[in-house]
Amino acid sequence: MIRLVVVLPLSPLQVGTGFAVAEWPLHVTVLAPFLTDAAPGDVGDAIRLAVADQAPLTVVAGDDALFGRRHNIPVSLLLPHEDLTRLHHTVVAAIRPFAAAPDEPAFTGDGFRAHVTHKPPARIHPGQSLILSQIALVDMLPRTHEAGRTVLATATFAN
Repeated sequence: MIRLVVVLPLSPLQVGTGFAVAEWPLHVTVLAPFLTDAAPGDVGDAIRLAVADQAPLTVVAGDDALFGRRHNIPVSLLLPHEDLTRLHHTVVAAIRPFAAAPDEPAFTGDGFRAHVTHKPPARIHPGQSLILSQIALVDMLPRTHEAGRTVLATATFAN
């Protein structure tokens, strides 16, 4: 069983790119980590099909907040954006059939709060405009795994 996440990177990613947990490129998580027995290629194909007609999104950063269980992870919230919320729901619907447990938190509830986690020294600032033009599927190997994270699939949004 593998653990995957679906993100909207602020800068394009390439399939096969790897990075350490602490070196995540800035991104918006569009679907939280989930477990699956499916082949990553099948999940990637489902994402590409679901976003085939998706245009790039222009979103704006709002206030900073603290996320995480201990409320100690600094993030920049994104201002509410109807098309981004719609994209989130589209991806959830496309990937739910591949989930090992479709009722896990990634697939339930309306708790989607679009944000970009600060990765010092990188961060975004309130009022900053961002163009989201790619979606990526990333392998979430255990934190201690030497390979870190690996980009498994990407799709560029139509212009």
